[in-house]
Amino acid sequence: MELDARKLGILKAIIDEYIMSASPVGSRAISKHEQFNLSSATIRNEMADLEELGYLEQPHTSAGRVPSDKAYRLYVDQMMQKAALTDDEIRIIRAHMSAKLDEVESVMKHTAQALSAVTNYTAMALPPMLASNRLRHIQLVPLREGRALVVIVTTAGFARDAIIRVPEDIRSDELERISHILTQRFYDCRMDQISECIAREMSGEIYERRAFLCSVVEAIEKKMEPDSPNVQLSGATNMLHYPEYADMNKAKSFLAAVEGRSMLYEMLKRASKLEFTITIGNENPDEMFKDCSIVTATYQIGEEPLGSFGIIGPTRMNYGKVISVLEYMRRSLSEMLTNDLDE
Repeated sequence: MELDARKLGILKAIIDEYIMSASPVGSRAISKHEQFNLSSATIRNEMADLEELGYLEQPHTSAGRVPSDKAYRLYVDQMMQKAALTDDEIRIIRAHMSAKLDEVESVMKHTAQALSAVTNYTAMALPPMLASNRLRHIQLVPLREGRALVVIVTTAGFARDAIIRVPEDIRSDELERISHILTQRFYDCRMDQISECIAREMSGEIYERRAFLCSVVEAIEKKMEPDSPNVQLSGATNMLHYPEYADMNKAKSFLAAVEGRSMLYEMLKRASKLEFTITIGNENPDEMFKDCSIVTATYQIGEEPLGSFGIIGPTRMNYGKVISVLEYMRRSLSEMLTNDLDE
């Protein structure tokens, strides 16, 4: 049995209706759609076929049907229409992103807040992965005797620092000289390649300091990736407003999963390799998210992917709206980071 145009139209109408109402959809509701001009009995037969094909499910307590994960996948891949953002939604996003934010973590925090405010779902944002950034500056800052601070600044304005030991015969002026040499030689080098590059270039004027440079390389490698708590989260309790999470135990399990952030970190880290991802219900590898849909987008500078952000909502989420919001945010965030770099 194949999905002809009529079955596809009825399935789309059921999904659209269920996204708006969260109530099982009956044949009578669909028969009222002017586009069909079909009797309730005919629509019931079509719905029975759709259920047999695995696109609809029937809750025990209702005569209506609800879409399955398989139906949502077909909807997203073939039937979904993107929804234009309203002026108010654009204003909300711009209000969060218009402030001059000097730290990447602040940018990510505002990104998550804007996403949750506009979609009314749970939002998450991962700061740029240091490994995919390119070096802008290395500075060795003398501290108390025998210690120095290694400050790494990348093209995304992303900063990491670490304290290292300094041999007694290296004075502050030599730290400045080494900082200048490293910055000049390795400017625009990817951070996941910089340790190898420094090791390969330990010659000439910095050869005699190779042991010290090895400690600099080690400090960089330890700071290569952010910890999972760096995931910015906003609107975790938004999910409690949806009937799917009326059950208190289910709600507590969801909140525990997102507040821990470790699963979100792994999820966003994987998503950073793709421009957009949509995982629906049982497609999610983590058991806690089997009743959710997760949509992510990757932001970048030029052609270089930096990190990702996304939305977690019920499987009946408004996919067309969410995709439009993420596309707008993706452009806004990429432009902001690019402008900060140009400045």
